[in-house]
Amino acid sequence: MAILEVHHIEKHFGATRVLEDISFDLEQGQALAIIGSSGSGKTTLLRCLNFLEKPDKGTISVASNLIFDAADPATQRESEVRKKRLHFGLVFQSFNLFPQYTALKNVTLARELLAQEQPDFKENKKKILEEIQADGRDLLAKMGLSERAGHYPSQLSGGQQQRVAIARALALHPDILCFDEPTSALDPELTGEVLRVIRELAEQRTTMIIVTHEMAFARDVADQVIFMDGGVIVEQGDARQVIEHPREERTRQFLARYAEG
Repeated sequence: MAILEVHHIEKHFGATRVLEDISFDLEQGQALAIIGSSGSGKTTLLRCLNFLEKPDKGTISVASNLIFDAADPATQRESEVRKKRLHFGLVFQSFNLFPQYTALKNVTLARELLAQEQPDFKENKKKILEEIQADGRDLLAKMGLSERAGHYPSQLSGGQQQRVAIARALALHPDILCFDEPTSALDPELTGEVLRVIRELAEQRTTMIIVTHEMAFARDVADQVIFMDGGVIVEQGDARQVIEHPREERTRQFLARYAEG
């Protein structure tokens, strides 16, 4: 069963068409890697899925529930969009941690704010916050950061900061975890530790969309690969098949340039 169905998404910035007729499905427990050159529309697609950008056309469904229809204003109310973002956890390229908060606080903050909106929060505040803190510590432990819970971002390496960002995205239990070039801001020696975490999540059958320039990682970890160029999907299919035996000439040219670079 598809956890995510994306149909005919388009996005324009003025006269520039950034996404054109983007359609794909993602099964529960699968990892999808999106590859392509800079400017191909990969990041814009993730931002549309997280409603940081509003698609101009198309529909998005999660678990068979239509959550966005560009032709239906009722699906685009700000109050509704805020709720719909909870379906997607997004890990940015540049960590985006709050520098004034510890690693643990960065992980728990969003959940704490949401908890305050619950009708029973005042009555059960202590218990609720203790549970959130315990879950946050568990997530940091899974990221190998138990000893860093009280550290501030400036006291962490880039790889550690990105692992905190992953824990933060997981804290709200999203249906789909999205990564936007998660290693692009890291030195080569720190890239491996973040890729190991993502690999472990894939082994645990976490549903993920990963925009990446790590071709070998995409081939070995993802179930599916989408190759984008010029705002369109040129090729999609089994990860190993697309990367090792691409059908489309544009895909072959991209992979050849990557191998040469």
